[in-house]
Amino acid sequence: MTLLTRPEGSLPEDFHVSRRTAASMFFVGYALAAVAADAAPITTPTDGLVIEEVLIPNGAPKPLPAYVARPKGRGRHATILVVNEVFGIHDYIKDICRRLAALGYVAVAPDFFYRSGVNLPALTDIKQIIPVVQQASADQVDGDVRATTNWIKARPFADGKRIGITGFCWGGAVVWRSAMVDPDIRAGVAWYGQLKPLVARAAELKAPVLGLYGGLDQGINQADRDAMSAALTAAGKTGSSIHLYPDAQHGFHADYRASYNEADAKDGWARMLAHFKANGVI
Repeated sequence: MTLLTRPEGSLPEDFHVSRRTAASMFFVGYALAAVAADAAPITTPTDGLVIEEVLIPNGAPKPLPAYVARPKGRGRHATILVVNEVFGIHDYIKDICRRLAALGYVAVAPDFFYRSGVNLPALTDIKQIIPVVQQASADQVDGDVRATTNWIKARPFADGKRIGITGFCWGGAVVWRSAMVDPDIRAGVAWYGQLKPLVARAAELKAPVLGLYGGLDQGINQADRDAMSAALTAAGKTGSSIHLYPDAQHGFHADYRASYNEADAKDGWARMLAHFKANGVI
């Protein structure tokens, strides 16, 4: 993996936010609490890409670590924030970034749980993971998203007017909320994120969100999906909608998990890209 700040060489200011080191800040491998024994996850090569591990100033004593994948060469690209599941930054999230970068995007995955000091992907018991995740309050996460979009706008390789966000599981809820509170977000795609706490806030959406949900999801039921759909309609948020995959479980895009549904994952990915394109994130 190549850790660079700029393809044409580093400038002094790069070292305020970047850590150029052979050691990774992030877990190598797939989240041990969820990886299936027979998983065959997608692995996207780094050819033609620049992979960075950066530190984003966010007002905290220790800045926000993030994994970044982007196309090599000059020019400004549309950027997608990638928001992880409860397992933090591991190889699945890193590969999502590389998949997007291979399509011409800058992809940034902040480590929202870094303050705990716990290496979440290395934990095998979900009962140990959830308390750590719960320490990341909505206000704290919203602030980290805002810090990330501010950082993106200052990068020479990113177009700050074309920023989207996508997230999975825990990150799906972050997508809905970020589209409400961060005016720099132009569009969002939420993969099976919790809806119940956000239904009453549907009118706050500043950017259109596409929600991708599984009909067999035991944690997000039909009543929650119907309530959000009704709230979007009542608020006149015609650009936002929920698409249901009747035979999909929670985590149907996660190709390292037993819940992976290849057909629905591919369809959702195509819908995600179309949603970004339709809303100027391209």
